[in-house]
Amino acid sequence: MVFSSIVFLYIFLPIMLLVYFIVPKKFKNAIMILASLIFFAWGEIRYIFIMLLLAVMDYWCGKKIDKYYENKTKRRIYLAIDVGVNLLILFFFKYADFIITNINGITGFNIPLLNIPLPIGVSFNTFQSLSYIIDVYRGTVKCEKSFYNYLTYTTLFPQIIAGPIVRYETVDEELVDKKISLDNFSNGMKRFIIGLGKKVLIANNIGLLWNVIETGNYTELSMFLSWLGIIAFALQIYFDFSGYSDMAIGLAQIFGMVFDENFNYPYIANSITDFWRRWHITLSSWFKDYIYIPLGGNRKGLPKQIRNILIVWFLTGAWHGASWNFILWGVYFGVILIMEKLFLLKILEKLPKIIKHIYAIVLILVSWVIFAFEDLSKIGVYIKSMFAGGAISNSEAIYYFQNYIFIIIVGILCSLPVWKKIKEKIDNKNNKILDVITSLGYVAIFVLCTASLVTDSFNPFLYFRF
Repeated sequence: MVFSSIVFLYIFLPIMLLVYFIVPKKFKNAIMILASLIFFAWGEIRYIFIMLLLAVMDYWCGKKIDKYYENKTKRRIYLAIDVGVNLLILFFFKYADFIITNINGITGFNIPLLNIPLPIGVSFNTFQSLSYIIDVYRGTVKCEKSFYNYLTYTTLFPQIIAGPIVRYETVDEELVDKKISLDNFSNGMKRFIIGLGKKVLIANNIGLLWNVIETGNYTELSMFLSWLGIIAFALQIYFDFSGYSDMAIGLAQIFGMVFDENFNYPYIANSITDFWRRWHITLSSWFKDYIYIPLGGNRKGLPKQIRNILIVWFLTGAWHGASWNFILWGVYFGVILIMEKLFLLKILEKLPKIIKHIYAIVLILVSWVIFAFEDLSKIGVYIKSMFAGGAISNSEAIYYFQNYIFIIIVGILCSLPVWKKIKEKIDNKNNKILDVITSLGYVAIFVLCTASLVTDSFNPFLYFRF
């Protein structure tokens, strides 16, 4: 895994970028397609053909919907074909064993599990394809006439594994006319390095603490260590996921494309409503536009609004994984969001900012306990240790605190918009010395990441499994 990651990052990617910038404009999409196919083959070559067949189907159905746009029946048929096949593929690979396991548990049958590996990026790829075909059906975007361009869109390797979810309307013009410039290359490289640093230097190191606690004996956890552990997991998943998003957004900018932002400092949220405006923004937006609003949103009375929220958050949980803890995690947020809409937000408005922030952080940390453990019994034990554990602290807790406090403080500071404000001040001063120091900082981050990848075992991104 270490060798594979280093080869991709330090050999394949630079060669691909060099070729991309050398070839004429009309061949740039071909280089991106080739790079994407190599990237997918690196992970699981046998599923490339499924991805290509789905791309052909999406493109064909999109053209048919456009051709028969005035014929509502035919338009719906082609929409149903495309949506149905995409969801069938997603359900088969992601949920077949989950369904079989539950059938066996309820009926006592012994149906063998399929144990089929999950194609990389299947969840993100499916949602990206669905957004395209639904938008073509609605008439909010024009269907792509060139399969060459559509294949570039649907296989965009920078973000297809773990987002952000890129809608066709975001990049349709750039599929034809990419905004390649020295500024975009420079800014894209900086964004990529920041994302790499988030993953390698912060997420991987904080994750070591969570790995120790996750595999330990939960019944003997002190209250202090249980809180320390879930804070570590919260920071790990944030820097892991936002790090990947930054790398994807940075690579897109290098290629002359713009992807939507996916995170906006979610841990400064003052409510759960605010948190979900800041966390995995493209996923929240997708569910809002393609599920919540079509169901009626908040336009058909309070009972149906509550129903719609619960449906959306049940699906949000299920999208994250084929396990009951993810569904519970989604419903947990759905219930809280309903309560905030009904009365909690009005109460929170009257409270001091620090109280609102504590409220949000505690609920978020509890949600990460639900998210982290597929075994539901472990969730209860861990939450109990957080709020009603035996010892408040012990020697084990002090040991881990002393060993990980530095990286936790770094993680907390980096999850706040501190660097953003510093960078804005540096940019506004237009001081060449400060610019040089900042550039050296990026170089230092890259060198440290390289050293870490060479000497340590590389942990894959957490969201790869979704």
